[in-house]
Amino acid sequence: FFLQFTEEKLGQAEKTELDAHFENLLARADCTKNWTEKILRQTEVLLQPNPSARVEEFLYEKLDRKVPSRVTNGELLAQYMTEAANDFGPGTPYGKTLIKVGETQRRLGAAEREFIRSASINFLTPLRNFLEGDWRTISKERRILQNRRLDLDACKARLKKAKAAEAKAAAVPDFQETRPRNYVLSASASAVRSWIL
Repeated sequence: FFLQFTEEKLGQAEKTELDAHFENLLARADCTKNWTEKILRQTEVLLQPNPSARVEEFLYEKLDRKVPSRVTNGELLAQYMTEAANDFGPGTPYGKTLIKVGETQRRLGAAEREFIRSASINFLTPLRNFLEGDWRTISKERRILQNRRLDLDACKARLKKAKAAEAKAAAVPDFQETRPRNYVLSASASAVRSWIL
């Protein structure tokens, strides 16, 4: 198995080629996996630009714990604006403006939170399911197929060597076996000659 693999890599052994359609499917599967990983990672960056927050969410996910809800930047800005409006006085022009803008920011922050939750459930979860489920199955089956192909090629190489050794043995006469026959023939020829004479 390992010898066959090494000889194939060095170009010293024959390799059984897989069906062209199957090779195409394997290439498409690799391409799908690579692009799915890139899209998943970039979407995570888009939804949560803070790398430490992403690591924290990843750890919560792996520990099967609920990720604590975070205040979005829009909601935090709305909170600051409302507090500032209360300090300046809600009746002042600046305070009235801060209250209006703060309420709009609060709604934008809530919409952003809902978008992140929805994108995670409806978009990221199927991508993760593919990578953690289907792709692992594909990889496992591919390794099994590769091992079986290497075993087949190793058996073919052993059979080829055995046939070559058998053909070589059949082509070369065995001198130990032919000597006694020649001796017997020579002795009987001498006996016939002496009887005739």
